[in-house]
Amino acid sequence: MKSFFKYTIVLICLSFSFSCFEDDDDSISNSTEIKDFVWKGMNFAYLYKENSADLANNRFSNNNEYQSYLDGFETPETLFENVIYDRENIDRFSWITNNYITLEEQFNGVTKTNGAEFNFYYVPGSTTNIFGIVRLVLPESDASYASVSRGQVFNKIDDQTLSVNNLETLLASESYNIGLATYNNNGTDEPEDDFITNTSEIVTLTKTIYYENPIFKTEVFNLDGENVAYIMYNGFFSDFDNQLNNAFGEFQAQNIQHLVLDLRYNPGGSVKSASALGSMITGFSNGVFAKLQYNNDLQNNNSNYNFSSSLYQGGAINSLGLNKVYVLTTGRSASASEMIINSLDAYIDVVQIGTKTVGKSQASITIYDSSNFQRQSANSSHLYALQPLVAITVNKDDLVVPSTGLIPDIEIKESVSNYGVLGTIEEPMLAAAILAIQNSGRFGFDNEGITPIMDTDSFVPHAQSMYLD
Repeated sequence: MKSFFKYTIVLICLSFSFSCFEDDDDSISNSTEIKDFVWKGMNFAYLYKENSADLANNRFSNNNEYQSYLDGFETPETLFENVIYDRENIDRFSWITNNYITLEEQFNGVTKTNGAEFNFYYVPGSTTNIFGIVRLVLPESDASYASVSRGQVFNKIDDQTLSVNNLETLLASESYNIGLATYNNNGTDEPEDDFITNTSEIVTLTKTIYYENPIFKTEVFNLDGENVAYIMYNGFFSDFDNQLNNAFGEFQAQNIQHLVLDLRYNPGGSVKSASALGSMITGFSNGVFAKLQYNNDLQNNNSNYNFSSSLYQGGAINSLGLNKVYVLTTGRSASASEMIINSLDAYIDVVQIGTKTVGKSQASITIYDSSNFQRQSANSSHLYALQPLVAITVNKDDLVVPSTGLIPDIEIKESVSNYGVLGTIEEPMLAAAILAIQNSGRFGFDNEGITPIMDTDSFVPHAQSMYLD
């Protein structure tokens, strides 16, 4: 169960003559009941409560005024959006769901997917048509059985040319065909003269329920007599902390001198998992890993996540005792991934390689419709839940991840004509890390200046979540 409540919850009551609004479930519609829950949950926990006038404790003078306010919103979703603070710039990440069962499964890595993840780019010369590149294929998924591979290019789904207008609809289908294509850089480094060529090859992809292991790949390379460990970690799922710890146990047994931590597609997840990973890398068993700071009404909940010698679930942490780590990032690295970089940077040398990160330092919590907003005794008449930002994370020196993202020390984009094979020393981003380890400077692979405009996760509202569990 995910909860940030350290102490017994005392609901924040409004400042007029009676204590708290009383629900009359027998006399209000389900929609009104849910809207009541939405306002109360956000009034209690929302990080930016002080910036949202409608969430003020003294916003309403009586029950009728409050009821009229709720009735002014057609749906719980519209009410939720009304109290969000600066959706475009500040709070890009809070959301509401009408099915918390699915939400809980996704937090544990359970999704319905065909197993292929894509990056999407504008077709050279166009501002509407787009093409996709396979960035990742999950093992034992439908895509893996269909022989889909990283780096494949496609520009059609179900024989429709891809555009910014139809992509979301096409990707939402349970099953679809992708029309493969080729990308030609025309022998230059300038993207303006590049072009896409259709092929006759079509691949059918079908979504199934999939349980993702976030530890996608581990490798150990011996370079000039030193052992370099590589791990691609795609989500901070606490259910897999033991497996992550076992991977570090194998690294420990191989006397690792250097670590490349690949977080390029890691959108975040559990703060506890992030702090455990920090201990696995450094060997630190105490001290502040990250601090959590809540809204003004919940200052008693301000707390620290500390380095530890043991997992939260129990068992000793396997650590490498490193004073330097190389981290691979892209514009999909967010939340707990950024926390790792920001928190460790206060203690050890962190070399960031790739492109800048998302810029999300806030943590969220699942708020349920119950007397204390926790999962137990949640209202059985609906499955609505909130996932608002409730705390901001800073490192031990009180430094926050900037909203514009963390800038890499060595900038390199994934090249559209050379995505490479993950976990091999020829893959461009890993190659850059290895050259940095060897102090050999920059590398000579092509690096076209094209940046993805969206990806598979762009249509998933909680794809960049850092949650408290």
